[in-house]
Amino acid sequence: MAGVIRAVLGQTTWGIDAALPILVVILLASIGTGVLFLVSVVAYRRRRRPQYGLIAVAIGALWVRSVVGAGTVFDLVPMPAHHFISHSLDLLTAGIVLYAVYMYAPGSVTAPEDR
Repeated sequence: MAGVIRAVLGQTTWGIDAALPILVVILLASIGTGVLFLVSVVAYRRRRRPQYGLIAVAIGALWVRSVVGAGTVFDLVPMPAHHFISHSLDLLTAGIVLYAVYMYAPGSVTAPEDR
């Protein structure tokens, strides 16, 4: 049992057969998130409201997360850094979205003057 665990945990590189499906998914996610990020930036530039800017930043963080994933598959980002960066971006994204909803939803506790 210990040998199996050591063999699995000791694997630090991806073979091309294992990396290809993951790379395709990451590529599709990167393209989709990148397009969504561009749309959110255009929406922010048109509206010039802080909530649109917050959503654009949150979607941008998701796009960076996809880029970090691709870097990990290509062995440019080490796995510990990948986990730290990805989970930090998850936290940032959730925090920004929750803040935007809390601050700018109808009937919110505070009423920012620039609504």
